[in-house]
Amino acid sequence: MGLKIFLDGKFVNKEDAKVSVFDHGLLYGDGVFEGIRAYNGKIFKLNEHIIRLYESAKTIMLHIHMTKEEMIAKTIETVKINNIKDGYVRLVITRGYGDLGLDPKKCKQATIFIIADTIALYPQKFYEEGLAVITVPTRRNTPEALNPRIKSLNYLNNIMAKIEASNAGAFEAIMLNQEGFVAECTGDNIFIIKNGVIITPPTTAGGLEGVTRDTVMKLAESTGFTVKELLFTRHEIFNADECFLTGTAAEIIPVVKVDSRVIGEGVPGTITKKLMSGYKELVYQ
Repeated sequence: MGLKIFLDGKFVNKEDAKVSVFDHGLLYGDGVFEGIRAYNGKIFKLNEHIIRLYESAKTIMLHIHMTKEEMIAKTIETVKINNIKDGYVRLVITRGYGDLGLDPKKCKQATIFIIADTIALYPQKFYEEGLAVITVPTRRNTPEALNPRIKSLNYLNNIMAKIEASNAGAFEAIMLNQEGFVAECTGDNIFIIKNGVIITPPTTAGGLEGVTRDTVMKLAESTGFTVKELLFTRHEIFNADECFLTGTAAEIIPVVKVDSRVIGEGVPGTITKKLMSGYKELVYQ
């Protein structure tokens, strides 16, 4: 059986899952989305993802013509109908079909589609040996322009930073905000560890309030670690004992080098590895 996509109220074959060229999600990046993980046939933190989806939609005044309960049910059904055990769910809401103008009022109803498929993670060696990342010139969007807490389809800010990372031969990039403080990476949140304290930028620095980020913070606190949300610069990263990234797709991935500076001992740190192990146990419970 081929992949089935939930599209505007019904399941269609992958090759038949199409939206109009007049959809404002395509024309203007006008829409919101969530990336969600499934482990052992169960969807991880689905409620939290749905809440964030609807909050993003509310901020951009995008009406979703399904209740949260209906969206949860269809997401679960999409995973089951595709027999996904360990995989990835992409839930997308666009402004819908409109005209060539910007006015969202011309779009009568949102387009909704849900994809459940397998997932390609970072190569396994990076989880074992650690990742080398760089800082890129592209700054994170300011909340006054396009609030990074909105998980919108307009991802060009992240993509530009990703291009800069790729051009430099790096898999991931750190993005700074307009004041020069660390915000997040192109697709992941960032943490550093100094003297046993786990530190991550507050979302007000320009980062997404990641579901995995919040899960790891709670996991760390329950394990007995002190977790703080603090502003910091690259200087603090360079001199950290450990560094790691979190994300729905990445989970927890250690960072051992930033801008050619070796972090700690240059290998995944003890606390990072403990959190990685604890997170694996958590998601499969």
